[in-house]
Amino acid sequence: MIRTLVALTALAVLSACAPAATPATTPSKELVVYAASSLSDTYTSLGRSFEAAHPGVTVKFSFDGSSTLVDQLKQGAPADVFASADRPNMDKATTANLLSGTPSMFATNTLTIIVPKGNPARITGLDSSLDGKKLVVCADGVPCGTATSKLAKLVGVTLKPVSQETKVTDVRAKVESGQADAGIVYVTDAKASGSKVDTIAIKKADQVKNEYLVGVVATSKNSSLASQFVALVTGSEGQKILSGAGFALP
Repeated sequence: MIRTLVALTALAVLSACAPAATPATTPSKELVVYAASSLSDTYTSLGRSFEAAHPGVTVKFSFDGSSTLVDQLKQGAPADVFASADRPNMDKATTANLLSGTPSMFATNTLTIIVPKGNPARITGLDSSLDGKKLVVCADGVPCGTATSKLAKLVGVTLKPVSQETKVTDVRAKVESGQADAGIVYVTDAKASGSKVDTIAIKKADQVKNEYLVGVVATSKNSSLASQFVALVTGSEGQKILSGAGFALP
């Protein structure tokens, strides 16, 4: 009897000393999204929504000019999703077999002029009022730069920018800071700048539209999650956020 009591006591002591069972944790995963810089605000918002719906998943973004992102993907940069601000750069990606499946078009965008608040240089449009002024545009090859060249040709003006940027957000920043008298950006960037700038519409801008497309990167190690992110962008929630930011829907 005594031996039994001793054994039971020892068992109770060992049980008390045993470490408590740790709750099961959700495996962590990182979803890497390469996206055009003009998508910075909307995609960051969608990323937060995606993380909330997928515990353990962190969405990491790389925002840059679409042409730069394609070059990085060609060089083997690890990514799961790619979103381009125009069809030509997405075509480059598909031709190089960088994507899995067919990309989806999810929005369109057009150009406008932004100037520092109060328009001190008295810019009136894509016209002679830009002569001798510090105009900043996107570089050729970047979607907003290609669209700018097309629109200038359509309107019949020759632009003489003092700077050509690889990201539309850099054009926006130079106008906001007063380093430029005017910049040509997407209407979504003008809206994102808010009260920091004034906006001047460009005639015939609606005739030059950039199509935004998104797809799953062929080398993605999280293709299922990547497909779900694409579905978020093209679905009702994503479309609502994009529309609110000034994008036109397909």
